[in-house]
Amino acid sequence: MLDRSHRFHGLGSLNHVYKHGSTRRTPWFAIKYQRNPKRSTYRCAVVVSRKVSKSAVVRNRIRRRLYEILRLELAGLVPAYDIVVTVFSDQVESADSKKLQRMVHEAVTVADLR
Repeated sequence: MLDRSHRFHGLGSLNHVYKHGSTRRTPWFAIKYQRNPKRSTYRCAVVVSRKVSKSAVVRNRIRRRLYEILRLELAGLVPAYDIVVTVFSDQVESADSKKLQRMVHEAVTVADLR
């Protein structure tokens, strides 16, 4: 699970990233990111809409899977970024973990967050 210091607190920060951040899309999710010089570590949020799944259990499972992959992928992130992952496909829930890890790794690499 992602450490509490790496999570967003409050809607204002998310809105700022949505308005001013850059976007990288994959077939199942989009990553919005923005550099944050005010912080010393990155912050990350995973947003799963009710349009993806009506079931809160499924949405939380998707969130937990992505948080764990992001925790491992962003472990060595030196510059502080604000990162918001927006899921828009229910295939994330049933996808093979290796494939999902590969998609997140490619999105982070293309976004040049490392």
